[in-house]
Amino acid sequence: MSQLGNVAAPLPGHIVDVKVKEGESVKAGDVVLILEAMKMENEIPAPIAGTVKAVHVKAGDKVDMNALLIEIE
Repeated sequence: MSQLGNVAAPLPGHIVDVKVKEGESVKAGDVVLILEAMKMENEIPAPIAGTVKAVHVKAGDKVDMNALLIEIE
């Protein structure tokens, strides 16, 4: 994803846990979700500090590479 605050899936996989909710404040580097890919759990960090604008996934969802997961502004 080209926008700075968008969190996209770096690999195809399954969402294990979403750590944030819409309206929540995050700091750059905070873990926003856990993505299981290739039998490994990957902590996905916030790329910027800001407020979570939208969460597009929930635990158990299957996602493709580059899928938009979370928007931060």
